[in-house]
Amino acid sequence: MKSLAKLKKIKGDASFRKFYRNRENKSILVISKKEKLKNLLIYDAINKILVKNKILAPNLLSENYINNCIEINDFGEQTLFQILKNKRNNKYIFFKKIIKILNKIQSIKDKKVKNFKNKLYKIQEYNNKILIDETILFCDWYAPKILSRLKSIKFKKKFKLEIKNLLSKLNYKNVTFVHRDFHVSNLMYYNKKIAVIDSQDALVGNRAYDLASLIDDVRLNTSNELKEKVFRFYIKTNKKIDLEKFKKDFEILSVLRNLKIIGIFTRLAVRDNKKKYLKLIPYAWKMINHRIKKQNEFNNLMLLLKKNFPKFIR
Repeated sequence: MKSLAKLKKIKGDASFRKFYRNRENKSILVISKKEKLKNLLIYDAINKILVKNKILAPNLLSENYINNCIEINDFGEQTLFQILKNKRNNKYIFFKKIIKILNKIQSIKDKKVKNFKNKLYKIQEYNNKILIDETILFCDWYAPKILSRLKSIKFKKKFKLEIKNLLSKLNYKNVTFVHRDFHVSNLMYYNKKIAVIDSQDALVGNRAYDLASLIDDVRLNTSNELKEKVFRFYIKTNKKIDLEKFKKDFEILSVLRNLKIIGIFTRLAVRDNKKKYLKLIPYAWKMINHRIKKQNEFNNLMLLLKKNFPKFIR
C-alpha cells in the first residue's frame, strides 16, 4: 500500500471512513479508526457474499487491519445519483436496471461467510428492537431541537408506543437480505454495469425495506408518478407478492426510515459537524407526509406528529 501523501483523497460518506484513490492500482484505500470492525471487516464480508452471488461489489485487494485500512477495487466516480439528477436522462430506464439488481440481492440465500481474518461472520436479523432503536434517533437528536425538554420526554414515550404498534402490523417476515442503505448514491455506474457499495450494515429483514430506501430516497427528488411506476415495476417482477400486504409494509418502513434519517442527519450536524445533510430534512418530511396519508394505521402517529411538529406535518 502506498503512502497517503501519494494518493488522492476522495469525498467520503456519512460514516467514520476515509477514502483515498490509487490511480496506478485502480484501487481505493479505505481507512477507519472508529467502528473499524463494521467499516472494514464486516464490509468486506458482505461484499464477498454479494460477489459470490454475481453482484458487482468491491473485491478485497489487500488488508492492513492492524493499521485500520483495507484496499478494494475502484468503480470510478460516477454514481447513479449523478446520472439521475441529470434531467436529460430517462430515470425510469435506470430504475428498472436498479430493480433487477435489487431482485438479485433479495434472492441471496447466504447468511454466513468467512472474513479476511478467517473467522465466520453471520448476518444478523433486522429485528424490531433494531428498527425501534433506529427510529428513536428522531426523538434523541431532532425532537430536542424543536421541543422543550419536558415536551420532548412526553413525546418520546408516546412515539415509541406508536412505533411498536406500527411494527406489529408488518406482514412480511425477516427472511430477505437487506442492504439497508440501498439508494442511488450507493450504486456506481461502472462499464455500463451497476456496482453496489456501502453494504456493511446489511441484515436479514423485511423485503420491502430496500425498495422503500430506493424509491423514497431523500437525496433524489422524484415525482410521485415515477415513484409509483418504479413500485409497480418491482411488483411486476415479483409476481408472488401479495400487493396489499406488501404495500402496507413498504409504507410503514418508508415512514420509519425517514424519521430515522431526520434523526441521523441532525446527529451528523450536531455531533460530527457534517451540516450538509440538514438541507435534506425538509424532503424527508415531505416523504413522511406523502406516505402517512396512505393508510389508517398511521392516524395516531400523524396526530402525534401534527401536535408536536405542526410546521412539518400537513
